[in-house]
Parts: sequence; C-alpha cells; structure tokens
Amino acid sequence: MTAAATLPSDNWKAICRLDDIWPDTGVCALLAGRQVAIFRLAGDRLYAIDNHDPNSGANVLSRGIVGDLGGEPVVASPIYKHHYQLRTGACLENPDTPLRTYAVQERDGTVYLCS
Repeated sequence: MTAAATLPSDNWKAICRLDDIWPDTGVCALLAGRQVAIFRLAGDRLYAIDNHDPNSGANVLSRGIVGDLGGEPVVASPIYKHHYQLRTGACLENPDTPLRTYAVQERDGTVYLCS
C-alpha cells in the first residue's frame, strides 16, 4: 500500500528508506515488540505481515520468496514453503494459521508502519 494520505503522526513509525528494501524482497522491523515483515513488490507496492511463521515457529517470513498465485501476492516461508497472502495474511495451505497484517505506506522515500 503506497499512500500519500496524511495520518496522525503518533500512529505511524518511520522504519527505513524505501531504497533499503530491494524490489521483490522483504525486511524485518521491530514494531511495539513484534517482528514485522515488510515486502516491496513491483511498482513499489508495500505489504506488511507478522514475521513469525506459525507453522514452523520461526521468525523467518521476511526472508521468504515473494511471488504471485492466481493474481494474489504471496510470500512462501523459507522453512515449510507455506504460502501467505500479503494482503490478508491468510495461509493457503493451513487456513487455521493466519497472520496479522499491518498498514504500511511510503512518504517522501521513507517506509512507515502503523502501530
């Protein structure tokens, strides 16, 4: 989600420069004590989900492989290869293990997460 909307500044935390995230990869950030995986896809589309993979128990999703399944942007966990939808956090292989999603936006070249 790339947005130019001005939101209350106390809800948004600057994380990194957009250029710090290579296209079609993810990075991990700490937000209010939680690890969050932030992904930059083609066209500078940004998504943010929990970094914790509930199927493996490891904090690894930011290192997963991003792709597209049926028009839906996903990340495949580097451990068991479960696919998580970046828009919704749903796990395609195990619907009982959805992830939390986060509002993310880019403003003036900086990536922000909503806490």
